[in-house]
Amino acid sequence: MKSIQDRYRLWSENLYFDEETRQELGLITDTQEIEDRFYMDLEFGTGGLRGIIAAGTNRMNKYVIRKVTQGLAECVCDHGTEGMQRGVVIAYDSRRYSPEFALEAALVLAQNGVKAYLFDGLRPTPELSFAVRHLHALAGIVVTASHNPKTYNGYKVYWDDGGQVPPAKADQILARIEARENWLGIEPMSIEAAKTSGLLEIIGEEIDRPYLALVRELALNPGLDAQKGENLRIVYTPLHGAGNILVRRALSELGFSSVTIVPEQELPDSDFTTVPYPNPEIPETFELARKYGVKINADLLLATDPDADRLGVVLRASNGDFEQLTGNQIGVLLTFYILSRKKALGTLPENATIIKTIASTDLADEVANYFNVRVENVLTGFKFIAEKEKEMEENGWGTFQFGFEESYGYLAGDFVRDKDGIIASVLLAEAALYYQQVEGSNLFDILEGIYKRFGYYLDAQESLALEGMKGKEEMARIMDTLRQEEILELGGILIEKFDDYEHRIGKNLGSGQTYPLKLPRSNVLRFSFNGGGFVMVRPSGTEPKIKFYFSVKGDTLLEAEDTLRKVKTDVMHRITQIRSS
Repeated sequence: MKSIQDRYRLWSENLYFDEETRQELGLITDTQEIEDRFYMDLEFGTGGLRGIIAAGTNRMNKYVIRKVTQGLAECVCDHGTEGMQRGVVIAYDSRRYSPEFALEAALVLAQNGVKAYLFDGLRPTPELSFAVRHLHALAGIVVTASHNPKTYNGYKVYWDDGGQVPPAKADQILARIEARENWLGIEPMSIEAAKTSGLLEIIGEEIDRPYLALVRELALNPGLDAQKGENLRIVYTPLHGAGNILVRRALSELGFSSVTIVPEQELPDSDFTTVPYPNPEIPETFELARKYGVKINADLLLATDPDADRLGVVLRASNGDFEQLTGNQIGVLLTFYILSRKKALGTLPENATIIKTIASTDLADEVANYFNVRVENVLTGFKFIAEKEKEMEENGWGTFQFGFEESYGYLAGDFVRDKDGIIASVLLAEAALYYQQVEGSNLFDILEGIYKRFGYYLDAQESLALEGMKGKEEMARIMDTLRQEEILELGGILIEKFDDYEHRIGKNLGSGQTYPLKLPRSNVLRFSFNGGGFVMVRPSGTEPKIKFYFSVKGDTLLEAEDTLRKVKTDVMHRITQIRSS
């Protein structure tokens, strides 16, 4: 492998790289900046790439897009003429260079003789998943950095079932990428030649219509939606992203006609000028929506992130205040609504199953158990939920009802294999309408009833940003220290089990017995409390961060709040000590 300086000189001097790239690199005087841009190739992990938009091998730019797409194209060509003709579907969001990166990928595929279906404008990530299945394509690409800051973009790969590329296939693509050390010589086909040869096909409404039709079929009370939907006052913001048209159409077609769009956030804006960063998890993204919510006395505020795979929700409480739900609260409410309504309607199958991640609240397990519904817990990342759903279908041992992860990702139905903010918007609106019109209550009332029945589960997250090469080393040291110490309690709460998913071994701290973990290997540590709740730690697979997940249970809200505060303080103090040692 060439040295950092060799790679830097190649990119800043060779005429294969355009003038803009060479000029950008020529102006860098900070050797640390050069090192960070060139000390590695941007990592192809968890089915794709994500990075800061800039020139360099460790950045997002068209040359990185070319190299990765060339690796994907070679894997598609391994499937022969049939695979090449089935082709690859490509979607993109509103971020900087998303349309350009998407076109670059399409034309590299075309140059390799692989058919590319390119959407005619912004489309949500879940619609890309649907399109791969609908068109019987071999693979899919979506250019997005999801909810990350505006300086980022990304590239996610999907396979023929519509799910994110499975590990074995991802390894094959990565092997092809790594086998090509030379950055030069990957030339995209011209647009004219690609269209004339039939290797580039532009798609749009012919995919939108069948997708929206299937979304409508997920409604559990379509008659109520059509008759009373106008009574539910909704404010929706796409946060300048790809959800705008499809969320509005999906709600409107079911009967939710009282939808106010936040005009300042309606249109695409790659700088996301109205928010700190476009993540519906953070309260600031709802500031404008709240103003319109007050103005129209809204019942519900909804926000999707730039690629519309995540949904954030704010509810109007009985006292008129607007309060934001956590991802776990949304997941529990939708779990309860879907299972309770299907049971009442007689449509809940005996082998009904929900799927959630190990980072998501144990409260959902309790709700599912109450309805005699099976729970499958998988690793963090929605790709594992989709893989489990596929496994259930192929083996015929369960009927998928709902899947969610605490980071605002939700899915119902069998036509999408990723989290879907459009589906979640429809189901959440319908749940709010049902409880309002039929039971004379609201979603807060339902949530309080769930807490009273099963216990007050509270959750929180902390992230520690650790950038660059030194940051990676520090994350490794934190994980190794937590792994090696035998921690018996956190915040005064006894730990029942310690699960190390990297070594795939769990330990019952009471008995001292160990047991194998069946989930795939992953650098995750989970400390489960006696009586419910947990602390989980893992390095992010897509950002230079280490993440801490907290979930606690109390008999009352005050008790749960006090426990959560103590546990968080204890954990973060331990991390500070590790970093300073």
